[in-house]
Amino acid sequence: MNGINYILDTNAIIYLLSGNSVMKQYLSSSFALSVISKLELLSFTEIDEKEENVIKSFISECTILNINSNIEDITIKLRKKYKIKLPDAIIAATSIDYNVPLITADRGFSKIQELKLELITPL
Repeated sequence: MNGINYILDTNAIIYLLSGNSVMKQYLSSSFALSVISKLELLSFTEIDEKEENVIKSFISECTILNINSNIEDITIKLRKKYKIKLPDAIIAATSIDYNVPLITADRGFSKIQELKLELITPL
């Protein structure tokens, strides 16, 4: 999909921006993120202006994948089948729809058989 190597879950973005070495192997990759991750990152109440600017700068370098009708349909199926939270279902559905692996530390995604998953363990 347009040179995108991975879709990043919100926690993977946090690890990447904080310099966690678990993300080192992915640094030369091209990233996309679900609009859900963008909303989650920018709505954290604990971030200060400097952190928000770092997040915004990173987001501007990524492809933002909005929700479309295919993602809606996949989200509904995933929620029914796996009983997962709506934001996680949308992020997984986005990865499935675009056929791009999802990087996450959230082991809950492991049960989604349709998902190409890169499960990371933060160091």
